[in-house]
Amino acid sequence: MKIESIKPFLVGRSLLVRVYTDEGIVGNGEAGLWAHHEVVYRAIQELSGYYVGKDPTRMEHHFQVVSRNTHFMGAVLSAAMSAMDIAMWDILAKSVNKPVHALLGGMVRDRVKVFANVIGDTPEERGESAASLVEKGFKSLRTIPFFRGFERESASQVIGSAVDIVKAIREAIGYGVDLGLEIHRNLDTDAAMLLAKELESYRILYYEDPLAPQSVEALEYLARHVDIPIATGERFYSIYQFKELIDKKTVSMIRPDLSLAGGFTQCKKIAALAEASFVGVFPHLMGSPVNIATYVQFGAAVPNFRMHESFNVDTHPLNAVVDQPLTLEDGYILVPDRPGIGLEILEDELDRFPFQPISITGAFHQDGSVAH
Repeated sequence: MKIESIKPFLVGRSLLVRVYTDEGIVGNGEAGLWAHHEVVYRAIQELSGYYVGKDPTRMEHHFQVVSRNTHFMGAVLSAAMSAMDIAMWDILAKSVNKPVHALLGGMVRDRVKVFANVIGDTPEERGESAASLVEKGFKSLRTIPFFRGFERESASQVIGSAVDIVKAIREAIGYGVDLGLEIHRNLDTDAAMLLAKELESYRILYYEDPLAPQSVEALEYLARHVDIPIATGERFYSIYQFKELIDKKTVSMIRPDLSLAGGFTQCKKIAALAEASFVGVFPHLMGSPVNIATYVQFGAAVPNFRMHESFNVDTHPLNAVVDQPLTLEDGYILVPDRPGIGLEILEDELDRFPFQPISITGAFHQDGSVAH
């Protein structure tokens, strides 16, 4: 079997890829550098010069060739290679009439836990949002503990509001449901330490991306001074970056993005590194139902998988571009038994969803300096 052609598609806020073979099997994948899809689109076109004519079932070999050919690496190339890797695994699994998870070692679970995001413009609204999500069956929730415009407030105000938000959610749902906090890299080290100390009594499952990802040393320092589990890694694109994160014992959970950090081939290795250190895998998810389906296959086969975002799996607007959307049930996505990643892209429907590029806007402190 050989790859005959490769087509990337800019759809809504997603970048999908389809890989066509001479045996009629078509693989589906998605790239995850969501703020720069047009650049990755061009990278996929460029890399097609290598992939076309090759055997799509040699995923590890292709990753080694492309990543080591000139040793130029980074998020753009990794996102393009990730989309290709996912599509090639889809092809391989279809060729043997098996789901991808069967080729990754088989299911360790038949449903994948997902969390829902708590929203609202006041602490009271956050509590109401959390209660409504629990009523829908979610066992795990996450919130960003800030209100709009927090960048222009003092650190003390930001910390005070965050505590009010978390308190309102806990009062609304109690302690029978997990609660994580998405900090979105918005705090400096001192503020992150102060906030964590204030929140210790609220049984926070994870403190996600408290700092910007550029310095593992800063994260290591923070981890020694807080008693809330830290989760990070969604901007990492290399197994070597995750190894450093795990080896320094900075995190309780890592956040690899399959559509950025190397697809199934590399992320299964990353998960194994984490497993050996008793670190959980909490994948970062953005994109279309194609990405959601990919993550469900991964989560079904990884022993130390914890959860990923529900990402509107039951109401996603791009459900219209796949033949069989996934099923959400009581806070879990059911693992499909169809071959490949479990769905097909409907190319005739893609034009209904024009590409929506991301604009660079920025957020600023009161003195005009960049906040995020």
